[in-house]
Amino acid sequence: MPVTVSSMENGGLAQKHGVEVGDKIISINGHEINDILDYRFYETDRRLHILLEGSGGGRKEITVRKGQYDSLGVECGTYLMDRQRSCRNKCVFCFIDQLPRGMRKSLYFKDDDDRLSFLFGNYITLTNIDEREIQRIIKMRISPVNISVHTTNPELRVKMMKNPHAGEVLRYISMLAEGGISLNCQIVLCPGWNDGAELDRTLCDLTALCPAVQSIAVVPVGLTKHRENLEKLRMFTTDECGRVIDQIEKFGDSCVEAFGSRIVYPSDEFYLNAGRTLHGDDFYGDYAQLENGVGMVSLLRSEFLAAVEDEESDGEPYAASIACGTSIAPILKKLLDPARKKWHNANWKVYPIVNHFFGEKITVSGLITGRDLIEQLRGEELGERLLISSSMLDSAGAVFLDDLTPEDVENALGVPLRVVSSDGYELLDALRGR
Repeated sequence: MPVTVSSMENGGLAQKHGVEVGDKIISINGHEINDILDYRFYETDRRLHILLEGSGGGRKEITVRKGQYDSLGVECGTYLMDRQRSCRNKCVFCFIDQLPRGMRKSLYFKDDDDRLSFLFGNYITLTNIDEREIQRIIKMRISPVNISVHTTNPELRVKMMKNPHAGEVLRYISMLAEGGISLNCQIVLCPGWNDGAELDRTLCDLTALCPAVQSIAVVPVGLTKHRENLEKLRMFTTDECGRVIDQIEKFGDSCVEAFGSRIVYPSDEFYLNAGRTLHGDDFYGDYAQLENGVGMVSLLRSEFLAAVEDEESDGEPYAASIACGTSIAPILKKLLDPARKKWHNANWKVYPIVNHFFGEKITVSGLITGRDLIEQLRGEELGERLLISSSMLDSAGAVFLDDLTPEDVENALGVPLRVVSSDGYELLDALRGR
């Protein structure tokens, strides 16, 4: 469907050439405009022949000559200039299906939009697009595309995703690879489902498409206590996590020999749950899968130690606390040791927060709620400020998952909150109140 102009840059090219709010952009240089990708791709030409349909139904044509980097200056209601595509699957491990009732509506929306994969790095299952869309991606050189694969066994993929088309669309992965599109892949691993021999099969199939397949992240299934009427699943045991690590690292070693890159990585969560030591920077290359929690702890550690080395010590009595998930807490406590030696008057504490909201099996920082922070930190000695991970808040940094705000937590605990990204330098600055 054509996109509708909702507003324009005052004095911009579109306004100067007679475009009006309410006009529909039918085509640019003969190419249909259906969304943000069409618009951005064809808007880059220096000479634009634009077919418009007015709000009254009449059509008009304009020709715009512009510089290479100039924009027409139009807005079309939504960022995508189209509806966001929702997921058609009912995956057995879907985290959104495990949310309790009564949370804000936006949290229950399942995104599966290839345009957001390119624009923001979202992962898609490929069940929401057709071959025409695949050809458009190849034509526009939209790269990389991030794909939630989970398994390359067609029958098993149908079973895990509860979508009859989930297996047949696996061919799109090969089509994208052959079309020169770079791919990052994700596997949510569920014990008894897609692990063991099935994982070996998936990794073999995907690495056969290298160098198009740039990286593969394997992450463990996350289960909340809100799984009424859902498929029976369980978490990996400590020993199983260790075996998964060994399996993936062995496969990664062979990839290093074959391709000069490890390609496939277990997420940090496997190492934390197995009680294994995390690798250093050399293991993770260019950290291609940070968003899947691959190498995030190692990068934070190396950055923090470098920051400690770079900074001059002083005798200031710094006092601050860190609230975090139970899995990362022991590592943060140990990480602070060299900083405490350098700033010997500092009083820095780490508080592991048990996740009562989603269930004690959820150990990551990003799913901690404001309510759990308040209930578990009330009355504790928090110092001059409380540091929390930016992953606990929405993209705007405005609310926790339970709709409490940072201000709500500050008022309840009587201490300022400092929101910190996963950056070692920023962490040291925040501890020192800078």
